[in-house]
Amino acid sequence: MRNYLAAGLGMVAGFGLGVVAIQGLHAQAKPTVYLVTEIDVTNPEAYGTEFAPKAQATIRAAGGRLIAIGGAGGAGAKEVVSLEGTPPKRLTIQAWDSMDAVKSWFNSADYQAALKIGQQYAKFRRFAIEGTQ
Repeated sequence: MRNYLAAGLGMVAGFGLGVVAIQGLHAQAKPTVYLVTEIDVTNPEAYGTEFAPKAQATIRAAGGRLIAIGGAGGAGAKEVVSLEGTPPKRLTIQAWDSMDAVKSWFNSADYQAALKIGQQYAKFRRFAIEGTQ
């Protein structure tokens, strides 16, 4: 009987330790960083063929994930639906593992070369923010 009691207490203690360990791991996880870009596209055709595919390739290569792409300029864009106010001509939302990863991608030679092309056809406003979880 004592063996069963000891085994049962050991299982309960092991379960409790496992719960505490998992909670600790979740607490250590960094929240996702989101990069929101409003884009005022002046030449959608050139933007969609000369810049967007190159920019998207640099994002993927650097570990970013394209969450949403909307508006003018092709390259997988969906409609931007305004609930209030005037929507941007184009909008993208990206997810990154850290703010350092966003900054590293943005300052990379590959993206800066692509951005020089994009700036011929659009003006950009970018905002990075950590998620809440």
